[in-house]
Amino acid sequence: MRDVYLVGAYSTRFQKWPDKGFKDLSRDAYLGALDDAGLDGGNDIDIAYFGNCGMGSWGQPCIRGQVSFTPLVREGLFPERAPMVNVENACATSSVAMNGAWKDILAGQSHLALAIGVEKTFIPDDPVRTMELFAGGIDQLDPEEWHDYYVEQGEAAGKPFETGPGRTIFMDTYAMQACHHMQTWGTTQRQIAVGAAKNHNNGALNPLAQYRFEMSVDDVLADREVSYPLTRSMCAPIGDGAAAAILCSEDYLDSLPKATRDRAVKVRASALAGGKYRSLDEPGLTKVAADRAYAMAGVGPDDIDVAEVHDATSFCEVYQVEMMGFCEIGQGGPFIADGNTMLDGRIPVNTSGGLVSKGHPVGATGLSMIAELTAQLRGEAGARQVKDPRLALAENGGGVIGLEEAAACITILEKDS
Repeated sequence: MRDVYLVGAYSTRFQKWPDKGFKDLSRDAYLGALDDAGLDGGNDIDIAYFGNCGMGSWGQPCIRGQVSFTPLVREGLFPERAPMVNVENACATSSVAMNGAWKDILAGQSHLALAIGVEKTFIPDDPVRTMELFAGGIDQLDPEEWHDYYVEQGEAAGKPFETGPGRTIFMDTYAMQACHHMQTWGTTQRQIAVGAAKNHNNGALNPLAQYRFEMSVDDVLADREVSYPLTRSMCAPIGDGAAAAILCSEDYLDSLPKATRDRAVKVRASALAGGKYRSLDEPGLTKVAADRAYAMAGVGPDDIDVAEVHDATSFCEVYQVEMMGFCEIGQGGPFIADGNTMLDGRIPVNTSGGLVSKGHPVGATGLSMIAELTAQLRGEAGARQVKDPRLALAENGGGVIGLEEAAACITILEKDS
């Protein structure tokens, strides 16, 4: 299999951007990635994959990428006639966009490809529309199917499934899974809070994070309860943002200046998997995707030096370090509580602050993980830099089928010495 390289990666700051539209955020991320790659312009880009979930809620349900890039084409900043593929896979959207760009280069169809994710989930003065945007991540055609399933699983988990005003299905089902994990493996709310506090403290070091304040474990536990055992500090916030990556073939990389070649990061693997209704005791979808990625890259969990995992809630980090094979199944709580995922730990996880601190503008989240890991591999992460990383892993899941993601993507990156 030929080599594919990431030469440019960029993320805007994640926050509520009421004064910036999709076209503004697209411009920021795209031009930022070009600048990071040291490219004078995007004229050599063969194809672009544009990730977004929610533009339909803003009146643009189709041709989202083409509309967002129209000003850039008009100004000569993006090539005329370059194809734009629109991608939607809920929270995994922009990782899947990168997977498409990667495959295009692997297939020999392109030498330079763009992947970008853009999202606005903050709709001022209209929380109902905001919640409708997120509702697209679960089956709206046969809702009685997941409702009955959650009632059954809630009974098994010892946490009855509830719906009603002021609640979200997603946080409640994460909470159900957390309660089952606590019941089965002895995981504690405090162990979950250790991970949350760690990520808020990492986010305080990240100028791109939505939340940039430190929290103690006790602060996390004392915060407002969302759905036991989850407090507000354990849950990702609503926000906007964009992130992008520029990928190229080895032949194209050879044509670039030495300064760009020296900062290039190799894409060792990009593996996808699809969700199903599963039992509480069955390993999750991301383990399937991770196993595929490890096999593709010819590495294992012990080879990974730094990781970003999809902590839509802090329980997710407990669960995902198990699914990634960083610890035994059932031991995620003690593994995190013992400091293994700290910046100076055995396997630093969510150095960016994770979704609970960095933020989670759905369609941009996956590529923001890639931007963080690229910075880590290049040694450019500043105060949150880990020591000499060579291999990095990003786990990004999107949508919900029962108790697991509808889609999962695992990306493994490598920086040659």
